[in-house]
Amino acid sequence: MNQDIIEKIRKKLTGPMPGQDAQIEMSHVLRRTDQPAPANAQLAGVMILLYPEDGVWKVVFTQRASKYAHDKHKGQMSFPGGKMEPSDRDLVETAKRETQEEIGVAAALIHTLGQLTDLYIPVSNFKVQPVVGYVEVQPEFVLEENEVAELVSLDVASLCSNEIRKTKDISISKQMTLKRVPYFDIQGKVVWGATAMILNEFVTLIKQISVG
Repeated sequence: MNQDIIEKIRKKLTGPMPGQDAQIEMSHVLRRTDQPAPANAQLAGVMILLYPEDGVWKVVFTQRASKYAHDKHKGQMSFPGGKMEPSDRDLVETAKRETQEEIGVAAALIHTLGQLTDLYIPVSNFKVQPVVGYVEVQPEFVLEENEVAELVSLDVASLCSNEIRKTKDISISKQMTLKRVPYFDIQGKVVWGATAMILNEFVTLIKQISVG
């Protein structure tokens, strides 16, 4: 298994991040303004988890279960993660704990590589800290059915392909449809919104490594 890319990611995450410019590239036009998090924003951590499979590094995505009517993101694609609990030492621990709870990957097995730029999500009032981590061997995923409907993954090289970048109209309510929303087509799943914005910063970073 090629460990070189992992060490390059670790090193890149210690320097300047692609940041908001990369995030905005995959945001809808209505979102393309600076929206700082208010003082009452809830803190959350999500995990961009890399794992080896068939000789390549893959990244995990989850489709949120739709069992909770109050969940503003139900049914959407996301990274494993959730809100910070009082017992969490920091948002890295939050991301690891939530990953274990949602997809069954033990927090102790996840090696932290670094963090991307945080992102405020107005619709749910969450300030999200993306954490990048990896496990050394392919996990046996165990999904928490109340939170995760499905798990999909894609190799890092394919994530960098322009072929998976698309646009479509997305209905967010009976009264409102967003036109020409940018999204990533991940194994036929639509990854848009905050997850696409976070993913694009990660992809931008990976492309910088490849060029460098």
